[in-house]
Formats: sequence, C-alpha cells, structure tokens
Amino acid sequence: FLADSDRVRELFARIVGGAAGAVAIMPSVSYAVSTVARNVELEAGDELLLLDEQFPGNVYAWHRLAAEAGARVVTVPRPASRRGGDGTVAAGAEWNARIVEAIGPRTRVVALPPLHWTDGTRFDLDEIGRRARDVGAWFVVDATQAAGGTPLDVEALGCDLLVAGAYKWLLGPYSIALASVGPRLADGVPLEEGWIAREGSEDFQALVDYTDRYGAGAVRYDVGERSNFALLPIAIAALEAIDRWGVDRIESYVGDLVGPLVSAAVEAGYAVEEEGWRSRHITGIRMPEGLDLGDLKARLDEGRVYASMRGSSLRVSPNVYNDEADIAALVEILRTAAP
Repeated sequence: FLADSDRVRELFARIVGGAAGAVAIMPSVSYAVSTVARNVELEAGDELLLLDEQFPGNVYAWHRLAAEAGARVVTVPRPASRRGGDGTVAAGAEWNARIVEAIGPRTRVVALPPLHWTDGTRFDLDEIGRRARDVGAWFVVDATQAAGGTPLDVEALGCDLLVAGAYKWLLGPYSIALASVGPRLADGVPLEEGWIAREGSEDFQALVDYTDRYGAGAVRYDVGERSNFALLPIAIAALEAIDRWGVDRIESYVGDLVGPLVSAAVEAGYAVEEEGWRSRHITGIRMPEGLDLGDLKARLDEGRVYASMRGSSLRVSPNVYNDEADIAALVEILRTAAP
C-alpha cells in the first residue's frame, strides 16, 4: 500500500534527476499545473507566457488564473517556416529567441514543454529557465513528450514543476502523472486535502488523530487514493525497464531509426526542422507543395503505418518497439505519395 508509491518516486527521480522526496503522484498533467496555479500570486497587469499551440494540459489553468487576477496571457507564436536548399526549415532558432525575448519584468509564469508536441521542435530549457529565474517567474514544464525519450535534469533546469503523464514515453498507464516539484513549492497548498498526504498516515490506527502537518517532501501534493493497486505496478514495471535500458540509449536507438527517414523524406521533397532544433525521438515531416493530405492519410491507413497528421506536417515518433522495417514502410509511403 505504501511501498509501491515510494518505488515510483525513486524511479522517476532517477529518470529526470532530482530527489525522490520531491516527486508527487498525480492523476494528470492538468492536475499538477492546477496545483501550481493555486500557489501563484498574480497582480493586475502581470504576464503569463505560453507557446503557440502547446498542449492544453499546461494552458487552461493559466487562462483561468490570469482572468481572475486581471493578468495577461502572452502566447509566443511559431515563426513562419523558411525552407532551405538542404530540405530543412528554419523556425526553431527564431522561436526560441522570441521566447527568451518575451520574458520581461512583468512575467510571473513561464509554462512550456521541452519540445513541441506537434512536430518535436526543441526548446532550450536551460536558456529559457535562466531568463525565467532572472525575473523571478515560476517555471512550469510539461515533459510528457520528453521524459523517458530524451535526457532531462530537473535540478539543473531549476523548474518549479516538471510533470509528465505516464502514458507516453514513460510507457506507463493512463491516469497517472509524475511531478517533480521545486523548493518554491516546499510549503505550498495542495489541490486537495488527502488523508494519505498527512504526517503519520502510515499508522492506520492513528488516522483519527487529525493533524495539520503534511508528510515529508512532495507527498502533500499526492492525489487521493494514490496507492492504486492496478496502475502503480504497471508504472513500476515500465519505469524499471526505462531505468534499465537508460534514457540515453533509448534516445540513441530512436535517433538512429529516424536518421535514414529524415534523409529519405528530404530527398523525396519533404522538409524537416534544422537538426539543432528538432528532437531525436519526435520528428515533424512537413509536406511538399501539391501533396494531397487525404491521399497520404489513406496510404498510411492502408499500409497500417501509424503517425499523426498535425496541420500540414506528419508527426513521427518511433519508440523502442519499432525497427528498421517500420521506418522502411513509412519511407515507401512517403515516396509514393510525393507529387
């Protein structure tokens, strides 16, 4: 009942850095973000910085908070893509520069991911985090698309919150999110007042000896009924596998798969983000002019190749269960669909 929770905290801390005691067990990213929002104080005219089209789990709580305080949400738009002669598009570098430039003296929250969920555009969290700390802003990172797929170091990043839904690259179950909370939340107010989050809750006989004191570390932020007998064992098995394989090796393996795909796609007339600004495990392939998206989708369905259409780009995110044959099948479809 108690040991599984401790094991989950230990394993997640080893994957993203930081201490096991700083890890809270939650049901979703939006729950974690709402928890932080409850602890952020805003004044009229303050600013909260978000990204264009970022996943809404790290958006809606900030919109509500801004509306209630008379603050302003600043959304940093994606720059227009400029296709180069080598088949790359230059947008990531400019987008990152715009983010850093947009963080100013009235910025109170910077909420963003390590990479964009639609196409894998990478964000320099080291630089962005430094700028956020310079102005005293809360730094809130939704790492669902990154944790387990690319190395992270939450302590080096200085996040107030780094949270990841377990169902993506952590290979775990739905309805669990793991969050590493920073020192600014050490004495914060949780979203709910769960009995299991209280000091001494492991002594069931004394549960009616009510206390205002929370358990040590991030336990205060745990969701009620965190000791889920169905979900936690799955999460443990998945996290143990990732810990055993190593995130560096996972990223390297997936990157080796994606390399030939990128080369073949560019050769066929498609485009990708510049190498320095695209992640290795999620790649957005932008369509050439004249390509029929409906036709491409039909070819993918017929070939049983599963990748997500996001606007005018195809998001490709192979994992450890994919191999060269899967990539070859996608490459063949891209070649035959190209105008």
